[in-house]
Amino acid sequence: MNKNWIRSLLVYSLLAALLYFALRNAPLTEIWQTLKRLQLWQLLILLSINAIIYLLITLRWWLVVRAEYKNIAYLPLLTTRISVFGVSYFTLGPQVGGEPLQVLYLQRKYGMSYTHATSTVIMDKLLEFLANFVLLVVGLTAILEAGILSASGNNLSVGLVALVILLAMPLIHIVLLYRGVYPISAILKKIFNNKFVRFVSASERMAGRFCQRHLSSLIAATLVSICAAIGMVMEFFLITSFLEINLSFWQTIAAWTAGWLAFLVPLPGGLGALEASQVFALGAFGISAASAISVTLLIRARDLLIGGLGLLLAGRVK
Repeated sequence: MNKNWIRSLLVYSLLAALLYFALRNAPLTEIWQTLKRLQLWQLLILLSINAIIYLLITLRWWLVVRAEYKNIAYLPLLTTRISVFGVSYFTLGPQVGGEPLQVLYLQRKYGMSYTHATSTVIMDKLLEFLANFVLLVVGLTAILEAGILSASGNNLSVGLVALVILLAMPLIHIVLLYRGVYPISAILKKIFNNKFVRFVSASERMAGRFCQRHLSSLIAATLVSICAAIGMVMEFFLITSFLEINLSFWQTIAAWTAGWLAFLVPLPGGLGALEASQVFALGAFGISAASAISVTLLIRARDLLIGGLGLLLAGRVK
């Protein structure tokens, strides 16, 4: 009991430190001033959209897990997924890092093996990447259509080929898993041959068996993942509309894509990169830097709220 108490204290202390350093560098005064520009009903709509997004993200993972474990409850998974975002957002890396919490929750709560739990996370991330890459291709097309970047001749052809390859990567992996081919394991085994590689190989094979045995669940989870991704874009449309920033359809998609790419920078929450991306993208459409910063402040407010809640909940997944 004493060891559990010490472990809990250490976990909550670490999470509190992450939250403190994040809030210390956050422009809280500016965020508050931006929030005051919105009506209450507008804030409620934005919160509702985010709630729906996280319900869909959790539903995707639940569909994967429940395909073989029928006793898995949905709502407890929701708190775990929010915790994953909190840890990922406040740590280094392109919005990853909290996934071990998913594995730990399934192992502690349902006695699932680490290998099997990891296989569900692999499928969850593959489906997330698949939806994100679809939107990324649409977004990069929007960037070209909106004229942020100029392309011509061979450069355009090379860019389109690169987009097709980028889009195909998660889909190809899923198809290979369905056919019993395990690319990650094959690559790692040629470089290393240790216990970790064997663990990854076993997890990938279990993910492959899911694709082979539960095709209907795979299709359902894919559709849910795409709906969640579309919800993220819809939220950006609402943010620019509520801030009275007039953009065309392609311009809005292009600005959202610039912000999405900023989160791939290995900094906590894309700190600095997000602001620069919106000033650059929206500035190309004649939008003032002040208005562009207002967009990022709303995004920061959303992420700090959800991420802070996620850190508070993360201490329970232990």
